[in-house]
Parts: sequence; C-alpha cells; structure tokens
Amino acid sequence: MPAGKMHADEPDIDAALVRRLVAAQFPHWAGLPVKPVDSVGTSNAMYRLGEDKVVRLPRIAGAAQDIGAERLWLPRLAPSLPVAIPEPLGQGAPGEGYPWPWSVLRWLDGENPARGRLPDPGRLARDLAQFVTALHRIDPAGGPASYRSESLAERDGSIRRAIEALSGSLDADAVTAAWDADRQAEAWPGPAVWIHADLQPGNLLVADGGLSAVIDFGCAGLGDPAVDLIAAWYVLPRQARDTFRAGVGADGAAWARGRAWALSVALMEADYYGETNPAMAATARYVIGEVLADHAARSA
Repeated sequence: MPAGKMHADEPDIDAALVRRLVAAQFPHWAGLPVKPVDSVGTSNAMYRLGEDKVVRLPRIAGAAQDIGAERLWLPRLAPSLPVAIPEPLGQGAPGEGYPWPWSVLRWLDGENPARGRLPDPGRLARDLAQFVTALHRIDPAGGPASYRSESLAERDGSIRRAIEALSGSLDADAVTAAWDADRQAEAWPGPAVWIHADLQPGNLLVADGGLSAVIDFGCAGLGDPAVDLIAAWYVLPRQARDTFRAGVGADGAAWARGRAWALSVALMEADYYGETNPAMAATARYVIGEVLADHAARSA
C-alpha cells in the first residue's frame, strides 16, 4: 500500500487537489488558504478552508456514499441536539482526477479528547450522556439504517476472525471469553433509534473541559442505542463510566451490549489499521484492555 494511505483503493489527495476542486466548483471561495487537518480519521481527508470552513474528501467509495445522507439529515438532527454538529455548506462533484462527491462544512472549534488528559472527566461523561439521550429521542421516521445496525450475533464471524488475526499480540482466550459473555446479552427489545454509532475520540470535540461538538456522522442512522455506549470505553476513564451510564439510564443488558460493541469495533480496528494508522490501532488496543479489565473485575 502506498505510504500515507490507509486503504488499498484510496485516491491521491493533497492540498493542491483541494485548491483545484474549490476553484473549479466554488469559485467564490477560490484563493482561501487550504491547510491539512491533523486527524486520525480513516474514511475522510480534511482540509481547512479559510477560517470557518473545512473540505472533507472521502478516502473510500463507501464514505462517498455518506455525503448525500449527511447533507439531508444533519440539518434535521441539529436543532434537537445539545452541542454543535457539522453544518453542510456545499457539495462538490467528482473532478480534477478525484472520483467521488465531496463536501464543504462549517469549521467547528475544539480539540479531540485525549486519553489521560481530560480536565473534567465527570463533566464530559455528563455531556456525552446528554448528547446520546437527545439523539436517541429524535423521531426515527424515515431514517436510514446505521452502518452498525446489525446484531451482535451477525458480527460474530468477523470478530472471531479478527481475534485469530491478532492472536499473536493479545490474549485470544480472554478476549474470546469477554466477547462470548457480552454478545449473549438480551437483545434490544424496542424499535431502532437514531444513533451516531462511532463515538470515538476523533469524532468528538471538547472546549473548556466540556463537549463542544460531535462530528463525522458517516455511521449514523437507526440502530440499537447500546451502540453509542462505546464512548464509555473509547473516551472515558474508568472512574467516569458510572456517571455516563447513569446519565443514559443503561440497564445491565444494554451495558453488556455496549461493551460488546466497543470490543468488536476495537478488534476490527486493531486488525485493519495496525500498520496504516498507529494512533487508531493504539486506541483500539487500549479499549480491548479496558474491556478485559472490566471482565476481570467482575469475576474477581
């Protein structure tokens, strides 16, 4: 795979391409400075355009399919949410050798939450719970299925393959036992609700100690609300998880499903991005460790 790319079929993307695309399709923004955004994101490359805009170019065909859905649904979701989410400003077309649709969004200030350096984990836990609760209450009528709308049982085969692929670098027996314990939790009994489905540090922005924005809704849609509980293990330290759980009102079955989702996502990421995105792989391995610690504490 070419250096700097995370996917085998990823097109060449750089600031020069962004300048050409903007100049050709949004001439009123031509001449604005273009700067790459440092991000661990895997589906899109982002470039800041001027002071208040960001250009988002999909790295893979699947992400390109999200452009239209985000343009439709983000403005409908935003009024019901307690923090900012991306605001579409324009949709670009293929051109200049780039093969897919792309988007221009409003720039949102803030920083990704950093593991071990959260100024107020309890506040972030409460803010996340407020966001998740508000999102899950939005009328689901007409909403699309989430990227992660399948059941845990349907993920079983791919998760076992990921465990096998990683068996040389983790305790495969312990991971398998944790997966088996949580994936058998009682299924979500209600109708599907709106979920973000990817509440990881790279998709959250914090400012002044609190949650200021949630970004990247490429996985969003209708599904099991427990999917959004992955934030407990991906974002929050252990001492703040109970605050988050109380805020979202998760019962034992939901919490177990959320932990299974966190483990499954982390296993897939640790396997796929082990060489191409070390930062994401490191976060994934941290999550695996936290899930195993949870199970060890329960059985102690």
